[in-house]
Amino acid sequence: MHKIHSHIDRYSMFIVPIIVSLTLGLGLLLRFGFGMELVSNIIFVLGIILGSVEVVRESIVSIMHKNFAIDYIAILAIIVSIISKQYIVGSVIVLMISGGGALEKYAQAKARSSLTALTNRIPHEVLLYGDGTSDGDKKVAISSVKIGQKIFVRKGEVIPLDGILMSDYSQIDESSLTGEAYLVDKMKGDKIRSGTVNLGTSIVISVTKEDRNSTYRQIINMVKKAQEEKSPMIRLAHRYNLSFTILALIISAAAWFYWKDFNYVLAVLVIATPCPLLLATPIALIGGMSASARKKIIVKNLASIEVLSKANTLVFDKTGTITLGKPVLKHINIVGKGYNKSKVLSIAEAIERNSLHPVAHSIIKEARKERVQGLIAKDVVEKPGSQISGIVGGSRFTMLRGNDNKEDVHLMEGRKLIAEFVFEDVPKSDAKSIINKLGRQGMDIHVFTGDKKEAAMRFEKIIDLDVDVESGMSPEDKQNGIKKLKRKGKIVAMVGDGINDAPALALADVGMVFSHEEHTASSEAADIVFLGGTFSEVYDSIRISQRTMKIAKQSIFVGLGLSIIGMGFAAGGLIVPIVGAVIQEAIDVSVIFNSLRALEIKK
Repeated sequence: MHKIHSHIDRYSMFIVPIIVSLTLGLGLLLRFGFGMELVSNIIFVLGIILGSVEVVRESIVSIMHKNFAIDYIAILAIIVSIISKQYIVGSVIVLMISGGGALEKYAQAKARSSLTALTNRIPHEVLLYGDGTSDGDKKVAISSVKIGQKIFVRKGEVIPLDGILMSDYSQIDESSLTGEAYLVDKMKGDKIRSGTVNLGTSIVISVTKEDRNSTYRQIINMVKKAQEEKSPMIRLAHRYNLSFTILALIISAAAWFYWKDFNYVLAVLVIATPCPLLLATPIALIGGMSASARKKIIVKNLASIEVLSKANTLVFDKTGTITLGKPVLKHINIVGKGYNKSKVLSIAEAIERNSLHPVAHSIIKEARKERVQGLIAKDVVEKPGSQISGIVGGSRFTMLRGNDNKEDVHLMEGRKLIAEFVFEDVPKSDAKSIINKLGRQGMDIHVFTGDKKEAAMRFEKIIDLDVDVESGMSPEDKQNGIKKLKRKGKIVAMVGDGINDAPALALADVGMVFSHEEHTASSEAADIVFLGGTFSEVYDSIRISQRTMKIAKQSIFVGLGLSIIGMGFAAGGLIVPIVGAVIQEAIDVSVIFNSLRALEIKK
């Protein structure tokens, strides 16, 4: 039911232009079909009044805030149409103004829901851990849980509150908060943060922070604050508003002083009604949105296309954005005599086969790729966070899992080193070429990562590009980095993929994100979402936005140029109001068709 209501609310802004269209159509039918001029005039006036209320209200508000909008000529034209009893002309003006406004409000309504999934990711209710039981037996509101109470979290669930792990062991996916590519082994007594995901067995957590102070709630609040601070986008058309308005008023005044007839003034105002300004940008933006969608790029906020077209600084998260976001086995250094790659992989695969550790998945994948001989490991013992061992072919082999970065694993036979498995979180196949291309086009490129300095330095060496890499960055650090760039006057686009990027994505002039099922919250915090998973979508989104705005500007300039020429003829008495309305419609059509070129995807 909620979804039905949300759809109704989203389309409710089109009610006014629909009503105006119906009154215009009915009025024309009654006048020219049945000769009922008086009744048709009443219907025209009703449509004009209904269609003008919102435009007048917004204009009054904008005047009070000293924000001189673009609709004043239209309002003046509507008033003159009523004074001069040119009701059909007035109805046409109202229809175009209300239609353009509805398109813009529709786009804004879609953008307002950006925090919904971010908030909904955390459950509203949690299971309290029952005394003497092994399962949660009482579901309560998350806001009611107090410090010291114990909660029960099943495998695969998002951890709702910060706390201390009371269970012996679990594996936690912290990538959504930290950006790190690997699972984290947690032992009894370790700190657990809200917003992370329990990928081990069901666990019990002793709560240390209430919901309002939790790690995840703080991130949500940062996103809200950042969105509030984000400057509202000024429509492209407003840049040309003042000069065009002054020119139209001068030509209208000249027509009045020469002819002393409102009909000539109305003819000028009808042609001057800034429909090209109102229509060109939203139609082109919608075209750009559609072209992006065919490239698996979802634009959630139309204004972000305009912002992205002007962006001169790109900030990338590293893990999962530029890189694949998972450990990949790069090579194996064989040390032990009598061993080769196939044998080493067979032993390692046998030991790691039932482990949930991320490097285990990479080893198993490589073993299957190489089609190595399947061996059986007996008496497998895993010590979380450090090693796993098992007996293969009568000997005990151990996989030592290195440091926190887990980028190397040693295979030991007893105390003897047999082989070293080297892992890397490698860049996506097209990342280097795309970043290089963007840099050549004048983009200032930055990389913000939560990785330690050593890992970031290794990444710099791998990517081998002229980019500024900053390491050890928390969500707050990333947000502050965006603020710093914006203070320098940069127009900043950020590309990320995790919840840890959400505050910075929200604060950037335009936020873009690679969508993953487990990171839907970061998708909701962004303006543009990449669904295809290829790094080239970053370049495609920028290229489409730049072409879209080029087309929009062409439409505006052509539309305004034709309007100015038409105003000159109208002021000279060569165009009557109804003909002016037809001419204005013809200009609108030309603007619409040109703006629709944004639907095309250029190679």
